Amino acid sequence: MSANAPIEKPLRVALAQINPTIGALEANATKIVSFAERARAEGARLVAFPELALTAYGPRDLLDRPGFIRDVEAATEKLASRLPPELVCIVGAPTRNHRGLGRDLYNSALVFEGGRLVRVIHKRLLPSYDVFDEDRWFEAGIEPGVLDVDGTRIGITTCEDMWNDVELMRGRKYAVDPIDEVIQQGAKVLLNLSGSPFTLRKNRGRAAMLAAIARMHDLPVAMVNQVGGHDDLIYDGQSGVWGPDGSAWATAPAFMEHLLVTDLAPGGPIGGVPESDEAAILDALTLGVRDYAQRCGLSKAILGLSGGIDSALVAVIAARALGPENVLGISLPSRYSSEHSKDDARVLAENLGMPYDTVALEPLFAPYLEVLPRPLESIGPASSSDVTYENVQARLRMTVLMALANRGNYLLLNTGNKSEVACGYCTLYGDMAGGLAVLADVFKTSVYRVSREVNRQHGGELIPESTLTKPPSAELKPGQVDQDSLPPYDVLDAILLRLIEEHRSPAEIIEEGYSEATVNQVVRLVRISEHKRRQMPPGLIVTGKAFGPGRRVPIAQRYGL
Repeated sequence: MSANAPIEKPLRVALAQINPTIGALEANATKIVSFAERARAEGARLVAFPELALTAYGPRDLLDRPGFIRDVEAATEKLASRLPPELVCIVGAPTRNHRGLGRDLYNSALVFEGGRLVRVIHKRLLPSYDVFDEDRWFEAGIEPGVLDVDGTRIGITTCEDMWNDVELMRGRKYAVDPIDEVIQQGAKVLLNLSGSPFTLRKNRGRAAMLAAIARMHDLPVAMVNQVGGHDDLIYDGQSGVWGPDGSAWATAPAFMEHLLVTDLAPGGPIGGVPESDEAAILDALTLGVRDYAQRCGLSKAILGLSGGIDSALVAVIAARALGPENVLGISLPSRYSSEHSKDDARVLAENLGMPYDTVALEPLFAPYLEVLPRPLESIGPASSSDVTYENVQARLRMTVLMALANRGNYLLLNTGNKSEVACGYCTLYGDMAGGLAVLADVFKTSVYRVSREVNRQHGGELIPESTLTKPPSAELKPGQVDQDSLPPYDVLDAILLRLIEEHRSPAEIIEEGYSEATVNQVVRLVRISEHKRRQMPPGLIVTGKAFGPGRRVPIAQRYGL
């Protein structure tokens, strides 16, 4: 039979797009069994689960703990007898490397049938870039994995193994091509177990890449992806099957658990996908907040409601994630706060139906104005750019919010956006504090677009129009607006995008027509703010290059960015 010969009898497969919890081995195993039983009930012959489904992707340095690995092995052994024996079940899990060479573990696809583990197929390509560091824990497999199921020969790969097959998305990074090797072994279907986190680029490009692989090899391609939030990473699912012509035969919806059962033939169910980048960001951040809070044992959140656009969007996301009754908004007006900002904060809380309170900052701030001038003057006179008292106010706001969070066992949500974080336009131990930075990977211009999407979905002004149209301000001195210190956000964000996500040099950006003075100003601000970013809470990731574990720039260095 030639490589492109059709499958004589379509195989019914189930792709179990689950949301496992890192380290919750018993709960994850129970979820795997439940989805497998549902797959059997719907007539599937094979059910596939995501990469490292038993532990959830990724357990990181839990993998260094011998006790954790022993518990994984015990859970694996129990799982074999709990799964429906008539199903072929493929489950991602770490396994020991018994060869005595290299890392102690493999990232493996475990094949169960008849109540026992019948095959172990190791991941070949281990990503070690951006947020990935698999070479830290895993040894690369050396053999292609092909499995026969009722006469259909299936090439089994794990996540990165698939991404090296075409140059679409990011180009070839490895000399080995596991897809080509399983095809050489006679595979007629390509099945990939993924733990592929969401980014905007992947949201647009992952399905296109899988379709291109299907077309290139003239074979069906199936991919099952994890869903859920794990610290800063958000997994979108969007599992599916693509035909040899690249058409989508069946797809699962985004950002939710789903069992996709389909024959390997055209006409399967097609799940909905976000209508726009803004809708995808909104869904991703909502899932990220919900899972982060729940997995940290928290059911309620608190945030400062300034009347500005950032806190408004975070409040909406928190209300969607946890329920508005579980989100407490606190207005913290200072002597410089405008009446319209206080009004906007109150109206937003009323629109969302969330609890709301006001704590005036002035009684806390006034004593500082009595105590601090003498020691400050002993150091030297204030310069025109002195922000000492602005930062005092920002830290007082956070002191109040942390006190309330402590008393009520709330998750304190940080509301800073990527533009501010990039340029250090935020106060260390003040508005940079919190338990989770919801917008840390969303530029200010995107914050406005996502907020417009909120109102579009709501069918009206959930976020007050005045919040969307007034000039943004920290309101820490008279008449203050952000553009006193920063370039206009449309210019700033365009420069930051090129610097941070596209890795362009200042000279290249200037050649595009941006002001040399502005580019140099932004470059300087990004460089001198690295120490602040190291001390910020974890931030949810939605772009290809976020501030966090995927961007490792020295603090004390002189090169630049």
